[in-house]
Parts: sequence; C-alpha cells; structure tokens
Amino acid sequence: MRNATYTAAALAGALLLAGCVSSQAGQATASGRAAALHAAAQCIRQHGIPSYQDPVLASGGRVFSDLRSIQDAPDATISAIQQACGTLVARAGLSPQDEPPAPPQLIQAGVRAARCMRAHGLPDDRDPTAQTPYTPGHGFGLTADEVPSGGKASPVYQTAAHACRSLLDDEIRASTLASLGRDG
Repeated sequence: MRNATYTAAALAGALLLAGCVSSQAGQATASGRAAALHAAAQCIRQHGIPSYQDPVLASGGRVFSDLRSIQDAPDATISAIQQACGTLVARAGLSPQDEPPAPPQLIQAGVRAARCMRAHGLPDDRDPTAQTPYTPGHGFGLTADEVPSGGKASPVYQTAAHACRSLLDDEIRASTLASLGRDG
C-alpha cells in the first residue's frame, strides 16, 4: 500500500539525524558497518523507540531502515534519541531520509496488489515504481488522491482490500527489512 505519510517519516528521520551522517561511514567494512548499525539501533530502542528494528545492510552498502517507528515517535522522543544516539547514528552512516529506491521484488508485489485493487473498485490506485515512496514492513501507501471518498473505512475500499488481501499481504512481506536485504 502506498503511504501518504512517507514524507512525514522522512522529515522525522531528518530531525533525528540532521547533520549526523559522517563521510567515515563509507570507509567501514561491511561487518563493521553492520555492527555500527546494530549499535545505533540498540541506542534508539533504549532511548524511546523499543520496537525499532535493526537496519539491514544490503549489497552495495545500501541500508534499509525502520522508518515507521521513527515517524510514529513523538518529537520529545526524537530529540532524546538525537541527543543520546547522534554519535552512534553518524558512525553507522544511518540516514533514514536516504532510503534506497524500492527493489524489483517489492515493485512487482505492489503492481499485483494495485491491479487487484483497481479491478475491485479503486480505479485511481496507481502501479508503484522504484521511485514510489514505501515504508519497510508496510509496503506502499495510498496517496490522498488514490483513497476513495469515505477513506479506508468506505465500503468500496473495504471490499477491494478484502478481495485483494493475499496480494496486499504479499506486498507487505516483500517490504519487510529481511526481504529488502535479500532483494537489495
């Protein structure tokens, strides 16, 4: 599902990490970077977001992270994390606002789900592309112009979501951090 609040997640990530990313991150070995990402995630969990998942370091040094947890955190928590974890985040080169483009496996699952949703009453549900914002573990969201009148509680949306449940679940599974790490 495409997520209209992705921008908010990116902004929350930017608040958390503004000015914290170091050029030294690229010089770290893969195992050293993975350890640094784990340490940063552990700090984030300890300082207010206990559900924050470890980022996944994929091929080419790309990092997939748990944006939703950052997005959902209150401003006070983000400030506390920035203060307590800023050095670890910088050392790890963790930058959620620079999430890699959606990988092919996720795009394919999203296209199948969008086609199903269109076939079941949501004609404005567009096929995702590599540039379509997504949230790891949640897939693509719907933009405001894709949601039917009445929102997600509307009978039209509920009927389409029920008919397409297995494809929507496939999209969500394709967007998990573990899956992104394999596909990236």
